[in-house]
Amino acid sequence: MEGGNSPNLQLQQLPLATAAVSVQPHTDSFSYKENLIGALLAIFGHLVISIALNLQKYSHIRLAGSKDPRAYFKTKTWWCGLLLLVLGELGVFSSYAFAPLSLIVPLSAVSVIASAIIGIIFIKEKWKPKDFLRRYVLSFVGCGLAIIGTYLLITFGPNSHEKMTGENITRHLVSWPFLLYMLLEIIVFCLLLYFYKEKNANYIVVILLLVALLGSMTVVTVKAVAGMIVVSIQGNLQLDYPIFYIMLVCMIATAVFQATFLAQASQLYDSSQIASIGYILSTTIAITAGATFYLDFTGEDVLHICMFALGCLIAFLGVFLITRNRKKSVPFEPYISMDAMPGMQNMHDKGIAVQPDLKASFSYGALENNDNMPEIYTPATLPIVQEQHGSRGVSAPPYRVLEHSKKE
Repeated sequence: MEGGNSPNLQLQQLPLATAAVSVQPHTDSFSYKENLIGALLAIFGHLVISIALNLQKYSHIRLAGSKDPRAYFKTKTWWCGLLLLVLGELGVFSSYAFAPLSLIVPLSAVSVIASAIIGIIFIKEKWKPKDFLRRYVLSFVGCGLAIIGTYLLITFGPNSHEKMTGENITRHLVSWPFLLYMLLEIIVFCLLLYFYKEKNANYIVVILLLVALLGSMTVVTVKAVAGMIVVSIQGNLQLDYPIFYIMLVCMIATAVFQATFLAQASQLYDSSQIASIGYILSTTIAITAGATFYLDFTGEDVLHICMFALGCLIAFLGVFLITRNRKKSVPFEPYISMDAMPGMQNMHDKGIAVQPDLKASFSYGALENNDNMPEIYTPATLPIVQEQHGSRGVSAPPYRVLEHSKKE
């Protein structure tokens, strides 16, 4: 009897073992599919954001070079850029709900690649092939490296997926690794803020480290808010949990302060330096925050982690080469102070004005009454005519200033 029951027992257990084995590939394929959806949404969002910003920039340049008295927000081009900007931000926001945070954050290099390509395509100046290659060889190399790094990030990115429910987020929020990370981040942030405000340490690394620390909390809260919204749409309502509104308030607050520090950095340093250094610091700290809060790399093998780190380094190098090749902006001087010129006599004490009134019919160095764009950047000339001395007793200045006419 025992020998006859043994084969039946084996036949009954065989389908169960087969079914258990077939579930795991399905789960892996589904998780990779979610990674792909999140990566595509992030790439789409960053591409649209780059196009939108360039459209708004084109609107400003077009108004500055024309006689159109309208404000920039009354043009169709600027509003089209604004709508595309909102669409791109929604794409990036929704991508956090599908893919791990550590995978989405480095994909912001796509916006740098797109901006470099758009700048090359829409350039108005004519270049010879040698000059063009010499000028943009770093951009081409940087774009290639950034694309390779993006491919490695998507291929070897973390594959950890978890439903963003209120219970899961609360459990992550009170976990001891994240509490230690938050304590360390608060200490570093306070020290940097002290040196920045009290010691006037206006170094670009200090300011962008403040931005990166705030940005790491922004992306952590963005993923929580976006994930809970998606879970609520799927039928499991999460909006009645207090943790949702806590994360929402933290997301808005950190984003506002992050924008404030970025605005201060843009007043002190070139945008290319801010783009490259800010991308490297923000990505590194955000990946660390995601690995600590959401445990993105739990269960990943060493090969995938090393290849992911290699993809980050290649993307960092690509962004650095792209931004390094950008032409630095030269601040525009509206006029030259005649008082500061050596050997010149100070005429302000005698009531003679050297600087023309900007409200007059013509003013050099201002954006008024200029017929085309190149004339804005032409240097202003102040013709000086020798004054013929009159009577011996009256001393006259060795020169006099002529008023410009419209034809000049």
